[in-house]
Amino acid sequence: MNETDEADLGARPPAPPAAATWVVARARALEIARFLSVGGVAFVVDLGLFNLLRFGPGHVLEAKPITAKVISVAAATLVSWLGNRHWTFAAQATPQRGRELFVFAVINVACAVIPILTLAFSHYTLDLTSQTEDNVSTVLGIAIGTVLRYVGYKKWVFTGRPGRTLAH
Repeated sequence: MNETDEADLGARPPAPPAAATWVVARARALEIARFLSVGGVAFVVDLGLFNLLRFGPGHVLEAKPITAKVISVAAATLVSWLGNRHWTFAAQATPQRGRELFVFAVINVACAVIPILTLAFSHYTLDLTSQTEDNVSTVLGIAIGTVLRYVGYKKWVFTGRPGRTLAH
């Protein structure tokens, strides 16, 4: 080994230029904005379809709120997957659509439990039982679930390499 090789062993890679850091930060901010937009649309689909099935014309599932909720959540999950796959994480989508959708659904189900748990903890453990306290704990759970969804999607769902095109 020569002196240059020995110096390289302990050397850190050079820091990226400020412009490159800004480009990465901007890209991440845009990705998060797209993710939150898709989530907002999915939320409207969930709530809208649930209310349409329960209270809309014909009151199709008026007496079956759980069935209506399962259908609305399934529709919202599909809308969310499509929006995230084709817009938010389009550069990281994989050719395995079925695997993506399955893992996406598993993450959504797991994260849907979080607001229930935060509400139960707040309500029954901390004895915070007012309407405001219930809503705050639910919103906190939704926020935690949203962060975990984003991380889960990036880590386990949309794992393709950026720059690769998908065959549709």
